[in-house]
Amino acid sequence: MRKEILEAVKLHALGNIEKHKINIEIYLTNPVGIGEHSDVVAAILGEIDQISHYHDQLEVLEKYIDK
Repeated sequence: MRKEILEAVKLHALGNIEKHKINIEIYLTNPVGIGEHSDVVAAILGEIDQISHYHDQLEVLEKYIDK
């Protein structure tokens, strides 16, 4: 059960990283299509912050828990 739970946590973080990477790609290729984000740079920085959050979770999991 431990292995399955840790794998679920990893997959959750990786899935969210992919989601935020796709959002960045959308901002870069079609910034006019996102009407509520007039500041595209700020929106991309917000997505990068989210990627950093999930990346940090993976690092902590690897370093301290999944030995």
